[in-house]
Parts: sequence; C-alpha cells; structure tokens
Amino acid sequence: MKKKSLREKIEGWIWTIVIVLILRESVVQAYLIPSGSMEDTLLPGDFVLATKFDYGLKIPFTDIKLFSGKLPKRGEIVIFTYPIDKNKDFVKRVIALPGDTIEIRNKVVYINNKPLFEPYVVYRDSYYYKSIDIDKESFQKLWLSGAFASGQKFVRDNFGPIVVPKNAVFVMGDNRDYSFDSRFWGPLDIKYLKGKPRIIYFSWGDKGLRLNRIFKIIG
Repeated sequence: MKKKSLREKIEGWIWTIVIVLILRESVVQAYLIPSGSMEDTLLPGDFVLATKFDYGLKIPFTDIKLFSGKLPKRGEIVIFTYPIDKNKDFVKRVIALPGDTIEIRNKVVYINNKPLFEPYVVYRDSYYYKSIDIDKESFQKLWLSGAFASGQKFVRDNFGPIVVPKNAVFVMGDNRDYSFDSRFWGPLDIKYLKGKPRIIYFSWGDKGLRLNRIFKIIG
C-alpha cells in the first residue's frame, strides 16, 4: 500500500477541520450551561448538544440565512445570541409568541388572559415584589425601550400586560426568581435564535460526575 505524502496528510487534516467547522456552524454544536437560570431542567455544569437548523439555516461563518425555518413553539427551550451582548449565548424557554399578550400577576404567567400551566418552573423565593402603577401602553413602551434591562426587581413577579412584537418571542428561565430574561431586557428577535438543545451528554457538579443526567433528553 502506497504511503500518503505529507501534503496529502495535511490536505486531509484541512478538509476534516473544514467539515467539522461546517457541522458546528450549521448542524450541531456543544454548549456548557454556565448558570442556574434554567434549574431544575438544566443545571450548571450540564454539557448539551444542540441542533442548529430548527429555526433556519445560515451559510457557515456568515449571518446570511438560506431559509428562515419555523417559529419555536410555546414551551420550547432555545439557545440564542443575547441581544444586548452578542458575544454571549443564553438558554431559556419560550413562553409567548408574536401577537400574544403576556402578563405576570404575583408570579403566575397569563397568556392572552389565561393562566399558563408551567410544571417545570421553580420558585426559590416565597415573597413577591409589588407591581408599579402604570398604564398598559406606557409599560409596553418602557419595556421595548430597554428601561428594565438594568434588572429592576418590580418586573420580576408582576409584569405587563404587553403584546409580543412581530418576529419576536418572549423567553424566561425555569428558575423564575433568578433568571435574567425577557421581563428585563425585552423581546427576543427570532433572528437571534441559534438552536435547540436536545440532549445532555455530560454533567459535572460540585460533587463530581452526575451520572444520572448523562444522555438525558431535554424536553
């Protein structure tokens, strides 16, 4: 058998790297969960694999979309580029869709004036932050302007009502009292959606390896 030349080996390595990068950009990517905002669904130290074509497919290494894909469903967990700092990726759950009216009353979420069933939510605090006395139109304007992005506590437990804009979704963390999400920084434009986490392939916590979480399907 003829041995490969150094040039052939280098070309093979280059093509392997290119294929891996294309797959990472367009098909599947690994992410580490850094915070507890999605507890108990996702824990800090969970390593997840996410598919990247669910909400559209981009030409690798560009922002040009080959097709837009579908909107996420209410309740889906998504990975996205944080709109305020595009060097960061966040993971949250989609709570409301374009045109939905969302309101939070003493921590209970209402979509189109109906309470939302949320078996996945965790509440760490037993107390509520009081709402502010402001009309709906003014609240919507403040929210869209990013006025709550510095983390005003009064929107944590009592929020809105607001209408989710066109081409945007409203996302929140499952660890509801300790999540920085659409309540504070506003709607998530669907152009920032990156993918959908599918499976936990590794998990490491304060006490070491969490075997019971490995290969857990994310739903």
